[in-house]
This record gives sequence, structure tokens and C-alpha cells, in this order.
Amino acid sequence: MDLRRPALRGLLKGAAMGVPPARTKLRAWGMMGAAAAVVVLAGAGTWTAVASDDAPPVHRSDRVMTMADGTRIDTAYFTDAAAAGRRPAVLLGHGFGGSKDDVRQQAEDLARDGYAVLTWSARGFGHSTGKIGLNDPKHEVTDVSRLIDWLAKQPQVRLDKPGDPRVGVAGGSYGGAVSLLAAGHDHRVDAIAPAITYWNLADALFPNGVFKKLWAGIFFNTGGGCARFEPELCRMYDRVAESGTPDAAARELLEQRSPSAVADRIKVPTLLVQGQTDSLFTLAQSDAAAQAIRANGAPVDVDWIAGGHDGGDLESGRVQGRVRAWFDRYLKGDRSADTGPAFRITRTGGVDSTDGAARLRGASAKTYPGLHDHRRTIALTGREQRFANPAGASPPGVSALPGLGGTGGLAQLSALGVGVSLDFPGQYAKFDSAPVTTDLRITGAPTVTAHVTSTREDAVLFGKVYDVGPDGSRQVLPAQLVAPLRVTGARTGKDVTITLPAIDHEVQKGHRLRLVLASTDLGYASPAAPATYTVSLQGGLSVPTAPAVTTAAAPLPAWVWWLPLAGAAGALALLFTGRRRTTAPAPDPALAEVPLRITGLSKRYARSTDRYAVRELSFRVDKGQVLGLLGPNGAGKTTTLRMLMGLIKPDDGEIRVFGHAIRPGAPVLSRVGAFVEGAGFLPHLSGRENLELYWRATGRPPEDAHLDEALEIAGLGDALARAVRTYSQGMRQRLAIAQAMLGLPDLLILDEPTNGLDPPQIREMREVMIRYAAAGRTVIVSSHLLAEVEQSCTHLVVMDRGRLVQAGPVGEIVGSGDTLLVGTGTPVEEPVVEKVAALPGVASAVRTEDGLLVRLEPGGTAERLVVELVRLEVPVASVGPHRRLEDAFLTLIGGSA
Repeated sequence: MDLRRPALRGLLKGAAMGVPPARTKLRAWGMMGAAAAVVVLAGAGTWTAVASDDAPPVHRSDRVMTMADGTRIDTAYFTDAAAAGRRPAVLLGHGFGGSKDDVRQQAEDLARDGYAVLTWSARGFGHSTGKIGLNDPKHEVTDVSRLIDWLAKQPQVRLDKPGDPRVGVAGGSYGGAVSLLAAGHDHRVDAIAPAITYWNLADALFPNGVFKKLWAGIFFNTGGGCARFEPELCRMYDRVAESGTPDAAARELLEQRSPSAVADRIKVPTLLVQGQTDSLFTLAQSDAAAQAIRANGAPVDVDWIAGGHDGGDLESGRVQGRVRAWFDRYLKGDRSADTGPAFRITRTGGVDSTDGAARLRGASAKTYPGLHDHRRTIALTGREQRFANPAGASPPGVSALPGLGGTGGLAQLSALGVGVSLDFPGQYAKFDSAPVTTDLRITGAPTVTAHVTSTREDAVLFGKVYDVGPDGSRQVLPAQLVAPLRVTGARTGKDVTITLPAIDHEVQKGHRLRLVLASTDLGYASPAAPATYTVSLQGGLSVPTAPAVTTAAAPLPAWVWWLPLAGAAGALALLFTGRRRTTAPAPDPALAEVPLRITGLSKRYARSTDRYAVRELSFRVDKGQVLGLLGPNGAGKTTTLRMLMGLIKPDDGEIRVFGHAIRPGAPVLSRVGAFVEGAGFLPHLSGRENLELYWRATGRPPEDAHLDEALEIAGLGDALARAVRTYSQGMRQRLAIAQAMLGLPDLLILDEPTNGLDPPQIREMREVMIRYAAAGRTVIVSSHLLAEVEQSCTHLVVMDRGRLVQAGPVGEIVGSGDTLLVGTGTPVEEPVVEKVAALPGVASAVRTEDGLLVRLEPGGTAERLVVELVRLEVPVASVGPHRRLEDAFLTLIGGSA
């Protein structure tokens, strides 16, 4: 869910993980009032063509819809421009703190796959008005039903019956919850695909009676402060945050807004995607959803991804492909669509030496095992122990650090044994197992029974299970997860069963398990009054093993059978064709100092043999240059950059960076820095702290970061010590550029770095690029601001329809002698422009506000042109070389921009 490079805001937004045959549908709107059915369209909307370099365009129409209570909901509607006939519809919801723009790319992809897609900004977010209701059924959920009403009236949307469109709903986090709620409240929803979301919001924020204060605070601050929420939510938060103890009224308020409140009414095919590194919405949330929806008789598949709200890999590409297949089956009725196994889990296995990323493998089972499958008891040793809850619950222990995950973040590092966890002496009890004699895979939620006594009436404990290495010096807290528990009536002593966090973790032979019961945790509210707890165990640790979940078999057995045949076939191919082996080409010493050379580069559209995104592209970039990559939408710029960064493979041609051929994982890519999307930062940390945390997550030595040099080039000054939430958009952009500059890469790639900046900020960004290249490094910038490119770039590459149109220094292209600006006394009519373009010696002619822009063919002369213009009765007032990049650009591409 791209949440691929998120900071706190991006993590809360969640990854938009997307989105049946006819059945009995019950009308359920009487309870909501007739007035709620009124939807007023504010304006007719605007159709625009949305294009990327990799695929044909889709139509996008933006509209503001006014709900019955006057709230204005900002929407965008996407359809394939070339498709005909009716098709199923998909509603895509965004994550908390986001807007409809966060799911635009997925909406475009689904539109190209044959869906009519509607996105919207929820109340209080983006350009929508209204108060944030945390998916209040009376407001946000009713808004979804009004959007379904609108879809039912669109000529592109397939209907099951009048007013009832074939529709699915998908989304991540906040948008995932509204998809579940919509299915429970509106009978017209036919399939859903919620991701990393909650089933019971009260259980998520008040687990086992303990206030999850850090995440709750993040919610209300990310939403813009308490005043942006419905008043009753604001009052509830203030009350619980002040007391530190959730009350019954608070639970009831959140449960009313939870899918669990309509558990018996969700009866549609459901794909549940949940994150393993997620202290906000744990695996227990999707488990409860799966059990309830399956009990209603609906198909349910469960997918545990590697990442979550605390970071890690959100596997957006794979998950969105699975969502698409889910909708193909249950919305399009394509029974051949492969929706995947009933249960799938991503397992982390070591680090890829080429890029430092965690290696991911899939494991699956034919049925969902739940969190308590095939339990095994592990004996624990440890006497009765006493420990303190300190006054003010300070200092607190540390387990999860909400929002400090990000891609490659702390939670993912924990899975690799590098996580952050801290228990203060005197504030916890610990119980150890003997070393395990064979590898032990825990899949689900361990449990343990303990006897707890407190010097006060209530006790709050935090349970966690560590994986301890053979020498005892290294312990790992899987996914940085902890289970809170409030024990009431503890003064007289009480037996309690503690359900620990659900995990998927392998304990290697020779390692031990360590159960820790602590009195404090950074993410939660503990009693402020000091107390002493006494704890003893009433049995061993019960761990689920889920043996039916098997990791995909390694391909070694297939090699045993195929290798001799493959070797023989390869030998014959070499013998009869002389074809080179497909090893990476050797470095070219002659290009060792050349940052980039592209030769004959081509990339076809997917599933096409004759349509090209890039075709026969060749150019070279030298040290110290700032190269502008220009072209209209669909020119192939983004595809070229993706191939340059090793993200996709070309069909033909070659890319060499400093003499090394580019391929996925090529070591030379360590010399390349890239800023291709707006980077996310943690708003409560300073600019410097954000960059330091990012660099630590890469695993490279601190001295290699060259942090001070990158920051000096970015020119942020004293702002580096301030929290990022105080930054302007321009400062955030420069901080993102500084992040791309860490390590001072020799080749820096910037895709639209001035998006959203005002003129002074654009000027600052221009100076950043010039300063970076001044030290002998190279910058490639793709931008649509031609005036800025003209001022900041030394060289240009102009592309159109995948091909190179012209390359060279800016001065040569802008002031090229073969392009003339013809000033005219009066505007030139289009038929006359066409006649000029057809003149001998003229390559193209484009009408401008001042006259004509004419590009001459080789051999054409200004004198001959003037003669022909006079013959055509063009009122020539002046003729001279043009000096604007915009004019040159329009001339080069024939005005097609």
C-alpha cells in the first residue's frame, strides 16, 4: 500500500489496497432518515485526460457532491477512455489524514483493468468539509451510500437492477474500515477488500482496558486537532486522555463506529489484508473480522503482509494485484481469476546483499488457521517476582515506536534482530524457557496464565515474548509488539490469562523464549500512582504452531531434474547460434567517468508487441551537467527513469552508469540518488533527526552519509533543528532532496521536484540543483515547468511518443538557428498556419500569441521563408530567432503538448 516511503502521516494514510453474484438484498435505509437520501451535485464536474508514460490515458472527472446536511464531499471519477459498455464499479477510500489524491494511481490502474472507479476525500480531509466522525454511520458511511447512488446513474456502470450498481469497496486503514462498514450498512455493496484496518476501534485504542495513548494522540493531532472532530469524539478523547483510563461511555462511542457493530450484516466476499508490524491495528483485528464474516457464510481470504502502521514492506504491488483478482472474480464474475490461497503470510528471511532490503517469502494454507492453531506448551522457569509501577509510570519501557517504522524501519529491523526495546530494572518480571531443541515456528497468539497481586486495586501489565540468542546477549521482540492488560481486583490476588500479540516468528534451535511482564510502556497509559506488583506463573507458555501453513518450496528439487536438460539445451544454443551467455556485460573502461549513457533503449507496453512506451532512445550525460528531461504526457519520461533506476527492465538497448550496465540490484546503483515521489517525514522529529533515522535504516556506516554536506547544499539552515510539522512545502521539498543527496551520489535523479512550490520556493530549489552539480556531480531533472528548466539546466533531452526529438545544450536548443519567431500584425488563421507548415524547407509551424513559430528543415533559409509568407499574405512584422524554451519545445513536438 504505497505507504512505500511513509512517515507518520503517510503511515496513517495507509496503503490503498484496492477493492458477487446476485443475491437477496435487504433495504436498510429507513433508520437513517429520508433526508439522508438527498445528494446534490455541486457543479457538473470537469473531465480531464489522465496519462502516464506506461499506459494509455483514462478519463478523470472531479466533482463536489453536497450531502443532505450541507457537507461537501470532493470526488474523482475514473474510466478507461477507450472502453465501451457497462462495467463494475469500485469505490476507493483513503487512509486517515489523507485525501482522494492518495489513491489516484490505484484508481487509474483499476480503470484500465475495466472498472469505473470513484475516489473521495472523507469528511474533514482534503477539500471535503465537515467534521471528522471516525467513520460515523450517520455521516461517513451514509456518504458512501450516496456515492453508490451516484454510481448507479452513470452510463458506464453495470447494474444488478435499477439503483443497484455492481460495486466493490476497498481502502487501507481508515478507508479499509469504511469498506467494512459500507458492506454492513448498504446491501448494494458486492465485494470488499479492506487493508491494515480495525474491526473494533474500541479494542484497538483501549485493548484489554488500557488506553493506547500514543496512537490516540497521533490520531487526534494528525486529524488537525480536537476541534476538527465531532464534538462528542473530542469530549471523549479529552476525558480519557486526562484520566488515562477508558470508561464504558468511551468504549460504546467507538464501538458504534466499528464494523463489529454490524458483524452479522457483512455477508459479501471479503479479502482481509493485515500488517504484521502494526501496533495500531494488530492481527487480532483481522482475525475477529474473518471469524465473524465467515460465520455469515461469505467467502473470506486472509493475507498477512510484512509491513503495517509501524513500517516494513507494505507489498503494495502484490496486494493490489490480489485485490484486482478478487474483484475480477466477485464483481466481473470471472471464475478463472486466481484470487490466491485462503490464507497467505509473508515471511522475512535475511537481507538481500544487493540493496539491503529484507528478503520476503510467501507461505500459505488452504484454510485460515486463526490465531490458536495446534498449540504447544513451552515450560518456563522463574520464581514468584515483585516489581514496581513507579510514580507517574516514568520512566516507561519501550516496545513499539508508533510511526517510526517507514520503509526499512524499526519494526522491520526488529524482524531481522535489530529492533529497539527497553525494560527498566525493577519494573518487570521475566521467565525463561530452556533452549529449544529444534526450530520452532510460532504463528498466532501465545497465551500464558499468571497470578497477579497488587498493592492497589488495579494493576496494568504489559506482556511480551522475546527471542533470546544462545549467549543471552541478544534478544529480539518480534514485530516490536506488546500486549497490555488491566487486572481489576488485583489487591487480593487474581489468576489472569494473558493473550500475547499474534506474530509469525521462527525461533531457531538453541534459542530461548523469554516472557516479560512489565509495569510500563511508552505507548500506553499506566496508573500514575506507585504500586508494587507480585507475579507468578500458573503453567507454561502456550504457543500456536499452525503446521498447515507452509512456505513455498525452494526450487532445488526442480533443478535436479531440469538442470541436465537445461545445460544441454544451452550448449546447443551456444553451438548453433553463437549467442552470448546472459551474464551481466562487463564494465566499459572508456565510460568509467561518464555518469550516464543510454543506447538504443526500447520498452514496449505490457502485452503488446508493437506499441512502445520508449523506442530507440539514445543520449549521453556528462559530469557537472544539469540535464532537463522534457516531453508531453505519454512521452516516455517516467518509463525511462524507471529503467535508469533498475526498477523495470528494457526490452532492447542498454543503460550504462559510470560504465556499468544497469539491471535490478546492480551495485553501481549505490552511486545513484533519486527523488521520484514526495518523501514522507515524521512531523514531530526535526529535519536532521528525520535524515539520521532514514540513514540508520539503510544500515550503511554513519560516516558515509555526508549529512552535513547534503544539508549545506539543501540550504535549510537553522530550520534543521525544528520539527518538520513547522516546515513549509518548500522546506519539505528541500529536505526530501537532501535525503536523496545523502551519501552524495554521483548521479542525482529528480522527478518534478518543484511540484506544489510557490515562485520563491521554486527559485530556491533551482539553486539547490545548481549547487549540487557545481561540485562535479550530475543531476537529471524531469519537469513540466519549462521556464525553470531553461534557467536551471545546462542540457536538455526532449522526448515525444517515446522517441528522442532533440538533445543538446539549452542554448543551442533555445536559440537554434533553424527555429524562427515570425511576428505578425494580426493573428494568423489556422488554415494559413497549415499552408506555412507545408511550404518547402519548413519542418513545422505553430501559432503563438505573437505570430508563428517556424522550424526550418536543413537547407531552409529565413529569406526564402519571408518570400513565401508574403506570397501567402501573412502580415509579417518581424522575423528573428526565438529565445524561449517554451517556444522551442512546442516547435520540437509540433504543438502536441
